[in-house]
Amino acid sequence: MGTVFSLDVRGGVPAVVRAALEEAVAGLHRVDEVFSTYREDSQMSRLARGELTVGECDPEVAEVLELAAEAERISDGWFSPRSRGRLDPTGIVKGWATERAARRLAEAGATGVSVNGGGDVQLLGAPGADRPWRVGVSDPLRPGGLAAVVSAAGADQLAVATSGTAERGDHIVDPRTGRSAVTDLVAVTVVAPRLIWADCWATAAFAMGSREGSRWLESLPDVEGLLITAGDEVRCTGGLAARLG
Repeated sequence: MGTVFSLDVRGGVPAVVRAALEEAVAGLHRVDEVFSTYREDSQMSRLARGELTVGECDPEVAEVLELAAEAERISDGWFSPRSRGRLDPTGIVKGWATERAARRLAEAGATGVSVNGGGDVQLLGAPGADRPWRVGVSDPLRPGGLAAVVSAAGADQLAVATSGTAERGDHIVDPRTGRSAVTDLVAVTVVAPRLIWADCWATAAFAMGSREGSRWLESLPDVEGLLITAGDEVRCTGGLAARLG
């Protein structure tokens, strides 16, 4: 998927958890093989060219496309599984794959799981007694600095996802124009229970811009957002403060 994954796993029976860890890592590699838009022989590339039908692909392809259609509906089209006229569910695959890997480990008995896929994180359980997971949010305008620290205290599951231009430049597409999104934002961080949705909502809110994006995030249940503009203005949803620390 063109990025680095890190997995922090606590508790459970070591042999069982290690086997699940190997399975989770193999699963991430398989996702890359199936969904990569850079591999000409991937199922996603062949599907986009009309060489395969969805029914001829792995079942995960239909699952991801259904989730992407749901994200498109909820975001009123601001999230799209297409890019410049071509089928491309890249914006949902990484969050889905990261969350799936985390849940495999938790199901194997791990009591604390943190899976970080290129800066987007799914947290389950806790790393220790009375010790919550904490995630630093990079400051897009001050390399090496933090804009905030998100705490998972009191939550059995929490995800943190960021979309912006600091790391990869202008890569987010405005689905209305098919061109790079032109907004006043440099980064949007979304906090939600599930990474699959946090990842989608961060992308959609970035394309909307700070004013509309913050209003839309505020309307979503169990979702909080931190939006930073190129002018160093910070917008936060009402409940975000309870998650900082």
